[in-house]
Amino acid sequence: MVPVPYRVLRVSRDTHDTVTIALEPPAARDTPAAGTGFAPGQFNMLYLFGLGEVPISISGDPAKPGALVHTVRAVGPVTRALRGLRRGAVVGVRGPYGSAWPLGEAAGHDVVIMAGGIGLAPLRPAIHDLLAQRGRYGKVVLLYGARTPGDLLYMRQLERWRGRFDAQIEVTVDAAPPGAWLGHVGVAGTLLPRAEFDAARAVALVCGPEVMMRFAIADLRHRGLAPEQIYLSMERNMRCAIGLCGHCQFGPAFVCKDGPVFRYDRLAPFLGVREF
Repeated sequence: MVPVPYRVLRVSRDTHDTVTIALEPPAARDTPAAGTGFAPGQFNMLYLFGLGEVPISISGDPAKPGALVHTVRAVGPVTRALRGLRRGAVVGVRGPYGSAWPLGEAAGHDVVIMAGGIGLAPLRPAIHDLLAQRGRYGKVVLLYGARTPGDLLYMRQLERWRGRFDAQIEVTVDAAPPGAWLGHVGVAGTLLPRAEFDAARAVALVCGPEVMMRFAIADLRHRGLAPEQIYLSMERNMRCAIGLCGHCQFGPAFVCKDGPVFRYDRLAPFLGVREF
C-alpha cells in the first residue's frame, strides 16, 4: 500500500485531454530494470501527494525496462493533475497489479485486437510484444477506432505499424469534418469485415468503453469466435488494487485482483445485467 516515488522523465501530449507520461524509478541509474517489470495488460496505481491515486494501465514496451510509461486521459482531479505534470515532478507508484493479456496461450494462433479510444493504451504493450515476436503467431490484426481524428492515440506509431507487411492495421473514426479525414468512417466494429483471420484459430483482445466492447463481442461472435476465444480488459471502479475496498467487485470477481483482463465466458452472465 506504500507508493514508491518516481520522477517524471517526459510528458508527451497525445490529444487535447490525453498525455503519455514516462516515469523513472528511484534506482534506475544503478539498476535500469528496477521496478519496471510488468506483463502486458497490467496496471499501476499512480499517486499524487495531497490529491489521491488512480489506476492507470501500463502502456509502454515490455522490452524497454528503462521507464514506466502510462497514457492518462484527464477525467477527474487526479488525472487532470497528472496531465499537467512537468519533467522532474514526483509521482507515487504502486504495482504492477492484475492479470495480463494471454499472449502465451495465443502463440500459434491468429490474434485480433479491437480497441476503442483510450482502450488502445492497455493494448499497446501486447502489440509491442506481438510484433517483436512476430514468428510465434499467425495473422496479427489491429482494428482501432476513436470518436474523431483528434482523439486517435499514438498516430506516429500507428503509421509505423501500418508500414509493416506482417500485420494488418485498420483505423476508423466515428465522425470527421469534410476534408479532415481521408480514412474509414464508422465505429470500430465496421472494420471487422476487412479483417483477415481464421475464426477457428483466433484469439481476440478487446478494450474500450463498455458499450464499444459489447458491440465488439457481438461482432466477433457473429464472425465465429467462441466466448472462450475473447478477452476483455475491464479496468473500472478500482480504488485499492488489492481487493480490500470492494469498489471493483463484478459478480464473484474483483477487477483489481482477478482482472483487469478476463476471458469473456467468465463475464458473460454479468455483462447483460442492467446497472451491474
